[in-house]
Amino acid sequence: MRLRVEFTTEPFDLDEAPRHAVVAREVIQAAELDAVDVGPFGNTAEGRDDAVIAAVDALLRRSLEAGATRVSLQVNVIADVPGVPGAPEGAPEIAEDGR
Repeated sequence: MRLRVEFTTEPFDLDEAPRHAVVAREVIQAAELDAVDVGPFGNTAEGRDDAVIAAVDALLRRSLEAGATRVSLQVNVIADVPGVPGAPEGAPEIAEDGR
C-alpha cells in the first residue's frame, strides 16, 4: 500500500525556519520515500506504507525534541488498498463488516 503524508510544525517563524521545521524536513528528506515536497507552509511525502510510518514516527519524535509545540499531519492511502478495485493480485478482501 502507498501512503501520502502532509505535515506542518509550529510555532511558525516567517523570518527564519525554526529548528524544529528544519529537523522535520531533514527527517523526511532522508527517509526512503518516493516523492518529497517541502515548502514554507506545508510538506508532503509519498511512499510505501512501512517507509511513511517509520518517517512519521521519526518526524514526531525529532521535531518535538527540537522545540515543536504542535505537529499537524494527515496520512492518506493513495494506492494498493486490499479489497478495493485496482488492488494488487492476491490482496486479501475486506469483509463488509470491515474485517
